[in-house]
Amino acid sequence: MNRIKDVLEEKGIKQKWLAEKLGKSYNMVNGYVQNRQQPRLEILYEIAKILDVEVDELLVKRDKL
Repeated sequence: MNRIKDVLEEKGIKQKWLAEKLGKSYNMVNGYVQNRQQPRLEILYEIAKILDVEVDELLVKRDKL
């Protein structure tokens, strides 16, 4: 699971904007945000860079599942 949705909300960023920055479709990003699918590690690092956060801020720690 990831925290992409939480970070987007905290920063006031829309999924559509993130999709454009990533060069991915809105549906793909929405799948990440809704935790229906998980981004590859490379994409996760790219999302972190775009959102100006550390990668671990996008991850749910195991004890919180």
